Amino acid sequence: MTAQVLDPSPIAAEYRGQVRQDVTRLTERHGRAPRILGLLGRDDGPAATYARYARRGAESVGIDFELRRVDAGEVEPAIAAANVDPEVDGVFLYYPLTDRTGDRWLRELVDPRKDVEGLHSFWSRLLYENQRFVDDAHATRAILPCTPLAILKLLQHAGMRGGGGDAPLEGVTACIINRSDLVGRPLAAMLANDGAVVHSLDLSGAVTFQPAIGRHTHDVRESDIDRAQALAVADVVISAVPSKSFELIRGDEIKEGAICVDVAEYSNFDDSVMERASAFVPRVGPLTIAMATRNLVRLAAVRGQ
Repeated sequence: MTAQVLDPSPIAAEYRGQVRQDVTRLTERHGRAPRILGLLGRDDGPAATYARYARRGAESVGIDFELRRVDAGEVEPAIAAANVDPEVDGVFLYYPLTDRTGDRWLRELVDPRKDVEGLHSFWSRLLYENQRFVDDAHATRAILPCTPLAILKLLQHAGMRGGGGDAPLEGVTACIINRSDLVGRPLAAMLANDGAVVHSLDLSGAVTFQPAIGRHTHDVRESDIDRAQALAVADVVISAVPSKSFELIRGDEIKEGAICVDVAEYSNFDDSVMERASAFVPRVGPLTIAMATRNLVRLAAVRGQ
């Protein structure tokens, strides 16, 4: 078996086509294009590269995108001004802007109605409580975090399917190495809310997200499962460890036919996984940007009603 390599770019292009149509309608309705303000703390590094790709992706669908270089002391005033500016429809923060604690605080300062990343606690609460709509009438969908959402879409394109039952992913077992608030934790919740069992591993140990089958939302339980055990049973393996020293995931560690997704700045997978996996996703970035623009048009549409 040689794994199929799934390029996210063509999939992202399909979503950009849909977003472009939505942007055209919004532009006609409001007399101007939707607008994103991106705040960047550094001129170089992964955040700067991602910000430039995001600006290019937004502009390709007709969204105005201002990328502003800011110092740490300028971020809070910039967010406050954007929150009340009727000409700004979305805010995108490119970390690090201060330090880890400060960046977490900055996410909370963004008006959730302008949070294209879907990381504000307003949206996180809905996700972790498995509330998929904002309103009782189910007219307005909740915003999901763009990177985990992109990963979920790529897994679906790679062939992730449940075995049938009460939930779409019932019978699927996933292993996620990373439990950050940006990627690993929300992704585990999304998969478990759709019926998967998710073993979540990080430096502090392991927990298992039990599926939301027979109850409204998933349940998180302490676990003594280790890396070898979690990888051996996983139908889906997602790794997002931002470290060159991470021990690469090898082919002999994973289940035959597993779908593997590499989300890290430095590769988390050894080449040997290609001989055992059914599909391998080497990057997620293009689809993350497409999901962010989709979030933007949804937010702008609701605010413009």
